Amino acid sequence: MKKNESVLDVISLMNEGTMMEVLGIEYLEAESGYIKARMPVDHRTIQPAGLLHGGATIALAETLASIGSALLVEREKYNVVGQNITASHIRSVRDGWVVGEAKIIHRGKATHLWNVDVKDEAGHLVSTCRITMFVVKKTH
Repeated sequence: MKKNESVLDVISLMNEGTMMEVLGIEYLEAESGYIKARMPVDHRTIQPAGLLHGGATIALAETLASIGSALLVEREKYNVVGQNITASHIRSVRDGWVVGEAKIIHRGKATHLWNVDVKDEAGHLVSTCRITMFVVKKTH
């Protein structure tokens, strides 16, 4: 990280040319064991019935857990990769924004477990997700 760059600037730059950029994910807060971002509910993230697509919601949740874990490890020595995700979709959203808030539950040497709640603009729970991340030593 350069002198005047914030963590949010760095992780926002990582979105360039990725699915996160296509989905319009914007990072709002990041600290050790916690990350928050928002995603628009628009033509990029809805399904044919005009509702937020569950897959887009899961992509937001896994993105938050992945970046959250990446911020907790020495990235020169380790990669983090998703191993398991479960999601329960509670309510639908047709427009506006959803906000994902990820909190680490377990920080082990080989795995991290995250809880990610996705809420609508009124603060209603849309989905709740549990994500297990593997921490893998780089081999090169």
